[in-house]
Amino acid sequence: MRLLLVASDPMEYGGIVNRMEAHQRSPIPVRWCRSGRLNGHEVVLTANGVGWKRAAAAVDAGWAAARPDAIVSTGFCGALDPELQIADVVVGTRVVAADMEYDALPVRSVRKHAGGVVCSVDHVVQTASEKRALHAAGNTAVEMEAAGVASRTEALGAGFFCIRAVTDLAGEDLANDYNRALRPDGRFGTMRIFRYALTRPAARLPELIRLRHNCALAARTLGEFFADCRF
Repeated sequence: MRLLLVASDPMEYGGIVNRMEAHQRSPIPVRWCRSGRLNGHEVVLTANGVGWKRAAAAVDAGWAAARPDAIVSTGFCGALDPELQIADVVVGTRVVAADMEYDALPVRSVRKHAGGVVCSVDHVVQTASEKRALHAAGNTAVEMEAAGVASRTEALGAGFFCIRAVTDLAGEDLANDYNRALRPDGRFGTMRIFRYALTRPAARLPELIRLRHNCALAARTLGEFFADCRF
């Protein structure tokens, strides 16, 4: 099977790239792209920045170049279900966004994972109160790109999967304002975040260190999951 994976940042692919065979740079016109083999599949990995529009553009570019059999929205997510822990894998059963809703296909894996509805929004959800409200509406996890991937995948007639790993917990307020740090090019401004953290270093700097650790762990867990996942 030919798979096109769409995430926002190359960091999210750390564990997957480590398990790929014959991986190489790909000329697809997105911010970052690699291709190779993984678990018997031909895979193309794309990262094109944060948000629905950039994710949708990555789908169109990847489709034109590779004509995949299925498209996977992947990367990190925030937990809405309080049972989820850092680096837990969530396999979406549906993706919902505003008044849109898309079904996602199931996968088979012997590795631990949760299933549920993935809520796709246009901002970083930073407070436990907003997470509780989204969970009360029936959602399991939250992220910022899956709706863009799902919309274009449906239009193109390919199979759609959503596989994410948790980097922040349902009961957790984020001390740093990541929305203020999001740049027009779809990247988070590292220096903006750092300068903001320095205004309250006792609370905000430890969060940056903790989040970096969580992201590395989530990326590794995603790689392990994809390495023996059956689509």
